[in-house]
Amino acid sequence: MEDKIKVLNDKIAEARLGGGQKRIEKQHEKKKLTARERVEYLMDEGSFEEIGMLVTHRTTDFGMEKQQYLGDGVITGYGTVNGRLVYVFAQDFTVFGGALSETHAEKICKVMDMALRNGAPMIGLNDSGGARIQEGVRSLGGYADIFYRNVQSSGVIPQISAIMGPCAGGAVYSPAMTDFTMMVENTSYMFVTGPNVVKTVTNETVTSEELGGASTHSTKSGVAHITSANDVECLEDVKRLLSYLPQNNRETTPKLEFNPADEIRDQLSDIIPDSANKPYDMHKVISGIIDEDSFYEIHKNYAENIIVGFARLGGRSIGIVANQPMHLAGVLDVNSSVKAARFTRFCDCFNIPLLVLVDVPGFLPGTNQEWNGIIVHGAKLLYALSEATVPRVTVITRKAYGGAYDVMNSKHIGADMNFAWPTAEIAVMGAKGASEIIFKREISEAEDPAAKLLEKEAEYAEKFANPYRAAQRGFIDEVILPKDTRRKLIKAFSMLENKKVETPQRKHGNIPL
Repeated sequence: MEDKIKVLNDKIAEARLGGGQKRIEKQHEKKKLTARERVEYLMDEGSFEEIGMLVTHRTTDFGMEKQQYLGDGVITGYGTVNGRLVYVFAQDFTVFGGALSETHAEKICKVMDMALRNGAPMIGLNDSGGARIQEGVRSLGGYADIFYRNVQSSGVIPQISAIMGPCAGGAVYSPAMTDFTMMVENTSYMFVTGPNVVKTVTNETVTSEELGGASTHSTKSGVAHITSANDVECLEDVKRLLSYLPQNNRETTPKLEFNPADEIRDQLSDIIPDSANKPYDMHKVISGIIDEDSFYEIHKNYAENIIVGFARLGGRSIGIVANQPMHLAGVLDVNSSVKAARFTRFCDCFNIPLLVLVDVPGFLPGTNQEWNGIIVHGAKLLYALSEATVPRVTVITRKAYGGAYDVMNSKHIGADMNFAWPTAEIAVMGAKGASEIIFKREISEAEDPAAKLLEKEAEYAEKFANPYRAAQRGFIDEVILPKDTRRKLIKAFSMLENKKVETPQRKHGNIPL
């Protein structure tokens, strides 16, 4: 008996060390880590406690009873990241290609249940070839068990998926239902059907990287929120993301120590160009408002006409949604509306206040947008902001035209505080377009139509291309100097810290999907 115990203990020790691997240190030159190295690097040193190490599969078909591996291809457990409790699973590609079996799924479901019961984030490190085909429907059932738990946990605890290898077929739907999906460049990919199937069905020749690599999903599909150069950077990104998030939907993110000083930011005064048609980088506005070097952008390379991300303001974690005039003049289109709506709903789920920076000339016109459903997709952002009950503050820096003014967290859809810079233009449309409609007859009958148009443009702009009419009606709470923005926002969010909203009793709303 003692010999058997010794052998078992040796196997456990070998598994814990990953075949003799010591705890890794930060080494950006190493591109791919083992599953155990990933867990060890993610967690605070010595904090990880493994669950289900001795689990093995129960399959006897196809000679599988002769291939038994402790843990069955997935490492599960709990520990701390920067001192805060998290649960994790890491699929091990060296065991049956990380393929998901019935017991593999049971291990994942167990830690997901524990994370939900104990109100702590769930992190999945995905590296799997898919369902274990030797088990048939049992492996498919295992995926469905995981999917169900993803949905039950949604909006209750943060869920983060890091794709660190292959993730194909039905396996992709679990990361898709989590809050954030991260991918590693050149070593990870996601797709429902692989290149061989695509070629057979559509006669398209495409590589795995082109079809579902990190670049594809971060720029074209929007599936990947964050991409990293290698495994180590990806795990660092997971840690950084967690620092902006609360443990669950009943808590708020811990506030960092903040000592108020002179919060005037003179650099904000020179950002808006003299011409309303000249672009500027909204990142400069963000940097001038937030705590130094605290902005963490999400979906950076997707729908670049809108910016979303986390930052800190006076030590508090906030979510930022901002139009980006550098891309498509900051208009709202299908992709940017969906991107911002999804981010807004996440922040609202987890008690993260929202700052909305507005410079929007409207919705992108064209048959492509209309045929692809800009009506319903634009409504998603409108719905998400109208539904949000967290503190919501808006700053209009320049243009706020048409329906897009309403959508971008206007006072009319429940924003708490709405500020505007003196350069703000709040109107149904730009002065030129409005003048061509309102003064059409006068312009056409004038001796010099071009001169008359310019005259009427100036007349319209004087009346409406400023924030003061909106302020007179109470739609803007205050017109502020750009340099005062940070100070005003710190005070506003502090004032709104204990905001409570009683929502109508209902099962759930019906967001226009």
